[in-house]
Parts: sequence; structure tokens; C-alpha cells
Amino acid sequence: MFLYTTENGIDAKGRVSVPASFRAAVASDPLNGIYVWRSFNGPFLEGCGQRLMDEFAEALDEMDPYDDRRVAMERVIFGGARALTFDSTGRISLPREFADYAGLGAKATFVGLGKRFEIWSPEAIAEQAGRDLETARENKHALKPRRRAAGEGV
Repeated sequence: MFLYTTENGIDAKGRVSVPASFRAAVASDPLNGIYVWRSFNGPFLEGCGQRLMDEFAEALDEMDPYDDRRVAMERVIFGGARALTFDSTGRISLPREFADYAGLGAKATFVGLGKRFEIWSPEAIAEQAGRDLETARENKHALKPRRRAAGEGV
């Protein structure tokens, strides 16, 4: 899983170190890297490993192939994604258009979201964090842990 939030520097060539725990989350993937795309939820990047890309493909396969919503999602996620491989020190090279879209300068903030993660400018995520806390507080009743069946492991 992609967990926690951390800020890393971006060098002059657009390289940024991916958090070690994020790299560990995709260690068994054949890519030796991550998938990143421009978010359709705001001016930040989203990313994941192979498993979630496969889940997206399966979910989209359930939709009519000519449904405009499906096509839009395919274009944004699959058409817009880049497979970014790790260098020997665990860095990726962010495409300039991705950095510009997310307003990234000298630093990037990685936000773990379980199966996926986001990459924000530090300033933008600082503003968003307060709104997120308020939304979570107002909607905490919506989080209902799944009940385990008898005999199911912990």
C-alpha cells in the first residue's frame, strides 16, 4: 500500500526521489517503476502500480466500449499515463508537462492513498489538507469497516 505523506526535492533535470515505501509497494511489478497521470480531480498528479492499472482496465471493461464516460476515463488514465521507471537511486524523471500541470517547482509532496498516490505542490496540498480534514470530520460516519465472516483471518 502507498502510505503516508512526504515532501521530496526535484532537481534541475526534473528528477524526484520516490519514497522508499512507495517503491516497496511496487517492487514485485514488472515495470520497476510507477504509472503517473494528470488527475481529473484537480491540479495534481495521480499514480499507482500495475495492480491498480489492471483493476482500472477490468472496471472499464464492464462499461459499454462506446460510452462517452468510459472513453473519457480511458483517455485521461491510460492515454495520459506515463510509465516512469526508477533509476539506480529510486528517482523518476517527471515529464515537464506533468510538473507544469501540478505546479511543481523545487519540491513535490507524495500523498499515499492506499492503492494509489498523489503528487502535489507543497503549497497546494497544504491548502487542501484543511479542507480534507473538515470533509473527513463531517463524513466520518460513512467509514464503515467491513465485517469479517466467521473463520476469516484477522
